[in-house]
Amino acid sequence: MTATDDLHLQPLVAAELAALADRLASLPDDRWETPSLCAGWRVREVVAHMTMAARYDAEAFGAEMAAAGFNFGVLSDRIAERDGALAPARLLTDLRSETMQRWAPPVGGFAGALSHAVIHGVDVTVPLGLARAASDEALRLVLDGLTAGAPSNHFGVVVEGLALRASDLGWSSGQGRTVETPAHELVALLAGRTVAGASLAS
Repeated sequence: MTATDDLHLQPLVAAELAALADRLASLPDDRWETPSLCAGWRVREVVAHMTMAARYDAEAFGAEMAAAGFNFGVLSDRIAERDGALAPARLLTDLRSETMQRWAPPVGGFAGALSHAVIHGVDVTVPLGLARAASDEALRLVLDGLTAGAPSNHFGVVVEGLALRASDLGWSSGQGRTVETPAHELVALLAGRTVAGASLAS
């Protein structure tokens, strides 16, 4: 799917990024050091990763990719570590930027951008103890995407044989052993994160 195929999702992506920025805006600087659900990254590294497009145009990104041996994982870690050192105010400005509101990955389109915003939003709000930033609509769409694979999704998380239920939304998927937890925790679990008090395992 290309970005133009799901252009109708762009306003929702923009709203999700703005909502997350609002959640983080009142944090004291020391809270940005909190370990996120994304292994090895603090809150600041996650937000730096989310906002790469605000600081690197196509040419600069291509140069970074070449320097990373065209390994996106290496590039992501390098930029997250380097740009995570930026002031929180700068990271929030980038999160709210028009560039990020209109950015979509070349593979995945705005559906991919929405998943990116929601999953990484959960990565930071859960360990910070903040209320979820993601809207009901966004969570339903992302959960639909995360449960589309069989027997496992693109994060390698097994979804077959599970009856997944969001306890705070009218959303459910699958048949089998019931797993019921709030929608944002389901997102985290289906994205391969570890969440205290919640699990897909029997």
